[in-house]
Amino acid sequence: MTEAVVQPRKSALGEFWYYYRENTGAVLGLCVFIVLVIVAMFAPWLAPHSPTEQYRDALLAPPAWLDGGTAQFILGTDAVGRDILSRLIYGARFSLFVGVVVVGIAATGGIVLGLLSGYLGGTFDRILMRVMDVVLAFPSLLLALVLVAILGPGLTNAMIAIAIVLQPHFVRLTRASVLNELNREYVTSARVAGASPLYLMTRTLLPNCLGPVTVQATLSFSNAILDAAALGFLGMGAQPPTPEWGTMLAEAREFILRAWWVVTFPGVAILVTVLAINLMGDGLRDALDPKLKRS
Repeated sequence: MTEAVVQPRKSALGEFWYYYRENTGAVLGLCVFIVLVIVAMFAPWLAPHSPTEQYRDALLAPPAWLDGGTAQFILGTDAVGRDILSRLIYGARFSLFVGVVVVGIAATGGIVLGLLSGYLGGTFDRILMRVMDVVLAFPSLLLALVLVAILGPGLTNAMIAIAIVLQPHFVRLTRASVLNELNREYVTSARVAGASPLYLMTRTLLPNCLGPVTVQATLSFSNAILDAAALGFLGMGAQPPTPEWGTMLAEAREFILRAWWVVTFPGVAILVTVLAINLMGDGLRDALDPKLKRS
């Protein structure tokens, strides 16, 4: 009689990676994001020049492969002689910083409010949801502009405004997840065992609601970068000479026809970063949603 071969059970991380790597685009996006993080961390060593140093003898110098270009400025310089490559490298720091801070504020506040709304219900739930509906009724960029106009231009105020705009998504998603889990048997068992409301919300319900919230956080990360770049482009975000990609685009508007590189490279940096993060979000959705997992 032959013995049955028992297959070892995959760990949670191993199972997650198994489903995540099936999405080639998500793996590619993860690789690009890791490169971006490394570039941001080691910017002082990777950047060939200071992002604010001006070379007056090289104003609007073209990239190295064009006529008139030089290896000293691989991607050329801007209107005041600053190295574009160095500013792009340092700009990665600001993009990641904006994404982390905005998502951290929006997700923390949204999860807390969503848990309370879904668990408590009643008048608190109705009032909170109507407030969230009002916030969602406004175009996100327009509302962010209004908030920044009230708070004052600057990167910090821009991040606060973007976090407020993105928060309703986390509130509604967390509330929906809580309502979906609230009548499950494991929640009822915890109640019968005498678990306090705080324990039920933080230790019982919250861990089972983090899957969709994690996916939303990834997508909100890219939205935060886009909104920060848009506010910077409109002069309401990071202020010159900060090497932020949206601010770089705003400073280069009048030179689009004369020097295409001052606009193209910051735009490409925003495009590649946002695309990579969105691909990561798709992979997370496929790996964390049981309905989308392949047998």
